[in-house]
Amino acid sequence: MDTIFTRGPSLNIRLILALVMSVALIIADTRFDMFQSSRVYMNSLMSPLQYLANLPSVLLNVSAQRLTSHEDLVDENQRLTNQVLLMSERMQRFDVLQAENDQLRALLDTPSKPGMRKKVSELMAVETSPFSQQIVLNKGALDDVYLSQSVLDDRGIVGQVSEVGTTNSRVILITDVTHAVPVRSVRNNIRFIASGTGSLDELLLEHVPHSVDVEVGDMLVTSGLGHVFPEGYPVAQVSKVTRDESRPFAIVVAKPVARLDRLRYLLLLWPEGTDDPQEIDAVTEDEASVEDAN
Repeated sequence: MDTIFTRGPSLNIRLILALVMSVALIIADTRFDMFQSSRVYMNSLMSPLQYLANLPSVLLNVSAQRLTSHEDLVDENQRLTNQVLLMSERMQRFDVLQAENDQLRALLDTPSKPGMRKKVSELMAVETSPFSQQIVLNKGALDDVYLSQSVLDDRGIVGQVSEVGTTNSRVILITDVTHAVPVRSVRNNIRFIASGTGSLDELLLEHVPHSVDVEVGDMLVTSGLGHVFPEGYPVAQVSKVTRDESRPFAIVVAKPVARLDRLRYLLLLWPEGTDDPQEIDAVTEDEASVEDAN
């Protein structure tokens, strides 16, 4: 007698088939990069959900700004006025230094570097995995964002773009264990490789001989090698140097200058000589409307 519901494969067989298919998909993606375009489409499909998840935070910020008292606004205005005066004084000194630098470059017959195109972006999400340090920005392919693009905050290098969607992009931080940055010391121009340790406040300089002149407090900036990060941007400051002769190399630890634990607004850089140099976009339309309302 035939039963209405036929019995399918056992649970063990189903588990084995699932494992085999999973391994096959992993190998296909790792070896042949077959799902690169699929990830871009999935990232684009998920971007509306990310904007929706970010909506409560935006609404709370708008509400908090509207509830700010008149006294707080007066105090903040005074503080910003003082800050503008200080920045104006620094800009005056910068103009003098830039003029001197142009004169020195002319003596060396070295042309000045053209301006770099810039664009402000806003943090949308933070990777919650304990094995990966990545963030999501609200700029994507529609804003000309590209893979390996440099990202920094108001203090120094933050990371580089690792995935690009239509309206957002994913950035891997310099402290991720899979990331490394070519740097040089400002004091003596010695070059190093600064690798991530998985901690937001720590980088490790790889394979540093005991005889190398490196000291606590040395400022490390991008060296320009690898053609990913432009030369001369601050990366980290040496915080610890341990020379143990029982080890083949010295242990040199540096602290990133970027505030990786409190990121919000970030700057995307384009290569020198691109169109629209010195372009800095408005932060967001929502914030502009809030300012107009205030």
